[in-house]
Amino acid sequence: MAFLSSINSTHLVLFVIFGSLALAASAGDLNKDFEITWGDGRAKMLNNGELLTLSLDKASGSGFESRNEFMYGQIDMQLKLVAGNSAGTVTAYYLSSKGSDWDEIDFEFLGNLSGDPYILHTNVFSQGKGNREQQFHLWFDPTADFHTYSILWNPKHIVFSVDGTPIRKFKNLESMGIPYLKDQPMRIHSSLWNADDWATRGGLVKTDWSKAPFTASYRNFKASACVKASSSCAAKSQPWFNQELDSRGEKRMKTIQKKFMIYNYCKDTKRFPQGIPKECSMA
Repeated sequence: MAFLSSINSTHLVLFVIFGSLALAASAGDLNKDFEITWGDGRAKMLNNGELLTLSLDKASGSGFESRNEFMYGQIDMQLKLVAGNSAGTVTAYYLSSKGSDWDEIDFEFLGNLSGDPYILHTNVFSQGKGNREQQFHLWFDPTADFHTYSILWNPKHIVFSVDGTPIRKFKNLESMGIPYLKDQPMRIHSSLWNADDWATRGGLVKTDWSKAPFTASYRNFKASACVKASSSCAAKSQPWFNQELDSRGEKRMKTIQKKFMIYNYCKDTKRFPQGIPKECSMA
């Protein structure tokens, strides 16, 4: 990633608690990396695994998940979103663990009427606590072609990027008593589903089922990450394990936020009348 630089770290010990982990770098056949989990035939693997599509109609949406669980890594996927009138639909692409105190890193794409921009919704859950939403308009049409959506997750921070440009960073602030995502391996999940009770203009615009089926497409998945396997994970030797944003990346991220961010929980004083969350002061 062009905006990332390396720092020293001594966090390798964190991996010991997961037993055996192996380093994985994946790309190519999506059949090897993902399995379709629901949708009754609405999700499809095409072109010998080079392309995966999800579809939504009035009866059901569809979804898939990764075969592996990841514990830190650099995750990239190219998506092309539902074109035309996508109001009411949500395409979700995220990392998530299991249990009541789960961790999660979210990309969600909220559909809209033809000609209106998609909303890119991001969130971070640590030990079951979320409410850390930031939303953006994209600076391109995400339905016209594929674009790369990336998550860098290491002991230092989580960085959300679009086409290599960072848009959001969530720091490890355990020193301030804020739980960080460090103890739970997570699978990649994606789904296309109907959320017209809230997704578009707060639910005012409903899904137009005459436009169904709605389809989102995926390709060029890449993961350089630690996964559960049969050998130890030499994560400390991997570039992504010690990466942080350099000064150019920080500047670019702030520019994107200034121009394209439409909601930031850190500035929502009505939502947090007792004071904004502690991590906002360190953002």
